[in-house]
Amino acid sequence: MKRSRVTAPLVGLAAALTLTACGVPPSGVIEAGEPASGMFSPDPKPSAPVVVSLYFLRDGDLTAYPRELGEPADLGAVVGRLFGGPTASEAQTATTALPRLKRAPDVTAGGDAVSVQLPNGVGPLSHPAMLQLACTVARVNSSFAALPADPGPGGASTAPPVAAQRPPAHTSVHVLGDGWTMTQSADACPGLPRP
Repeated sequence: MKRSRVTAPLVGLAAALTLTACGVPPSGVIEAGEPASGMFSPDPKPSAPVVVSLYFLRDGDLTAYPRELGEPADLGAVVGRLFGGPTASEAQTATTALPRLKRAPDVTAGGDAVSVQLPNGVGPLSHPAMLQLACTVARVNSSFAALPADPGPGGASTAPPVAAQRPPAHTSVHVLGDGWTMTQSADACPGLPRP
């Protein structure tokens, strides 16, 4: 019995020496980059650009000008683009009654109205300018509704495009300035579906 008590630790010591002296030099931590995460999509679909209608004046009449926004658009971005005026190519036929702003307006939506808080020092807007705002924000909902449904397997659409024949979600705009407030309905907007 004594022999097995002595033999067991010796066998353990021999095994430990053999494993530690196998000729593999010690090394530090090996950097291998970022750990794997998520699913890899070999064929990512590019996101479709969003096209909205901005209302400018053409020979004094309200006219919708389609504008492609490269990123998902929110109402504040759309109103900011409207205040930015027509692009160089749009300016060949379009003008604006809206003032150029030094900073973007604050835009909030609630219920069926959109509120636009203008920076200090901006005077009351003209009737055509108010119509430009009201028609643009009313049309934003219809523009997004007209986007086609997601394609199914093989790239074919599983549903028809949603028709933009529903009434606008925002039917009026409230503009707040430095000591003044104005409200404009979207009822006079050309080309908007009616309830």
